[in-house]
Amino acid sequence: MSLFLDALLDSSLDDSIRGVPPGAAPLRLRDVGAQGWRPAAGDMALPVLTLDEDAFAANRDLIFAYARRHGVALAPHAKTPMAPQIAAGLVEAGAWGATVANLQQTAVLLRAGVTRLILANEIGGRASGERLGALLAAYPDADLRAFADSPAVVEALAAAARAAGRPPERPLSVLVEVGAGRAGARDRAAVDAILAAVVRHPGLLVLDGVATYEGAVATADPAETAANIAALMRRTAEAFALVRALAPERPLLLTAGGSAFFDMVVTGLAPVAEADGNATLVLRSGAIFFHDHGVYERALGALDARQGFACGGATAADFRPALRLWAEVLTRPEPELAICGFGMRDASFDQGLPRPLRVHRDGAALSAEGLRVTRLNDQHAFVAVPGGHDLAGPDLAVGDIVEFGISHPCTCIDRWRVLFGLGADGRVRSAYRTFFG
Repeated sequence: MSLFLDALLDSSLDDSIRGVPPGAAPLRLRDVGAQGWRPAAGDMALPVLTLDEDAFAANRDLIFAYARRHGVALAPHAKTPMAPQIAAGLVEAGAWGATVANLQQTAVLLRAGVTRLILANEIGGRASGERLGALLAAYPDADLRAFADSPAVVEALAAAARAAGRPPERPLSVLVEVGAGRAGARDRAAVDAILAAVVRHPGLLVLDGVATYEGAVATADPAETAANIAALMRRTAEAFALVRALAPERPLLLTAGGSAFFDMVVTGLAPVAEADGNATLVLRSGAIFFHDHGVYERALGALDARQGFACGGATAADFRPALRLWAEVLTRPEPELAICGFGMRDASFDQGLPRPLRVHRDGAALSAEGLRVTRLNDQHAFVAVPGGHDLAGPDLAVGDIVEFGISHPCTCIDRWRVLFGLGADGRVRSAYRTFFG
């Protein structure tokens, strides 16, 4: 464990953190599990976001098994939780490394001792390059590969390499990004220009492979999405051949893969890496470890429908949503309306509203069937209560604790400074600091 992670576990939590009971004495992060808190019992300040640790571990083991079966590696995207404890734990469990999206995320993971990183984004211009160089100078053991989709970005990376002061035998590794719908080189001419720009900086930069992101070409039409991704994989393979021609002996990377279409990446690029014999296909999936009750539930259902999850007898349906949002019923102002104590500051809503899963009252877990979140304010959730809904008992009441599933982990966890891990007994057994900046 890095000194940073060890110090993090000794950092103090108090009631300025959502979830910590008001008036509770400050306690160390490592001591949270000794408190015996159960959000379902109202032991915590609500709302609170929790991580089902058994579900997370099962998801981790399942995607790792898939990767081993298909001969690919994983660099989970750290932007989903931005929790260095989680990123370091995934590397310890066998991940090739981690993925980051910007310099702040890079700095957090380097401080946590996660040194093999894919910087899966263009960094900007020369000033950003110099900032990256200063960061690499502070962490000389960093093994970082950075995206470039234009000669201008290559020049920024050259500025980073100069500022880092690395010896010529340790140049900064560049991944040529091929893309559509977002960043990335759009055609052969753009790829050729990137390659020429990298070659102009021997001793500072080195070609290390090719990157892309398939989710940017997805549409609402599954057939169109499959065709778009297949075309992008072909362009990525063509760019890889150009890189290989300029770096005939170097081990190279091919990297792509979010959490919705990674099977199409494996179909398109794993044969390329295998035929090359000196290349590794690295998936950057991040949300898959958390899953959800919305956008990824639908995405993995579609993955199974196309029979894309080939992993022994397992299916994508074996992934389990690991995040829960807990909130109290604040008022019943109308017969078919309940207001719960969370809102846009607490939950994702960009790709679907939270879903009521269970209602907890006096130690009993009651059905939430029929309940539906219709809209959110800053601090209020509007829950439609159908006529006659009785939860197999008295009607939904003020003080009931409702357990919600969420849609889209990436835009939910970033609202929380601490994510609380739950054991199988529903008690908090750990806490994870997040660093979204």
